[in-house]
Amino acid sequence: MHKFRAVVAGLAVFACGVPAGAAGYNEPAKGSDLRRALADALRPHAEWMLGAPVEFVVDDLRVAGDRAFGSFSPQRPGGGAINAARTPMAARGAWEPEFMNGIHMEALYQKSGGTWVAVHWHIGATDVWYAGNVRPYVSNAPTI
Repeated sequence: MHKFRAVVAGLAVFACGVPAGAAGYNEPAKGSDLRRALADALRPHAEWMLGAPVEFVVDDLRVAGDRAFGSFSPQRPGGGAINAARTPMAARGAWEPEFMNGIHMEALYQKSGGTWVAVHWHIGATDVWYAGNVRPYVSNAPTI
């Protein structure tokens, strides 16, 4: 599954108008301010759905200029598993396990001024939702 996400992540960065590959994007280093800023931009959404506190295992993170793509596995601090059935998302009736693939998250980011914003994000997606959501916030994105 991670190999599939990596391939799709490359397509997402390409769809943002930037060629994939070493020259087209970079992967923020573990512990870097950029990596922290991207995780922090997604955290309020994760905590709204999963309850606080949430930390992320980064499955894939790619930055190209003022755009980024991230794929994350949310967990409780220290590596604790999140029981989706006992989350605010479930309490609100938004948890549909038959239509979800766990609680992994993906996000498309746009940098606005000095702040990264998770413009589009999903939790438990079973498809490549971000392929169709690129154009609305990136005017020069090619059609996929």
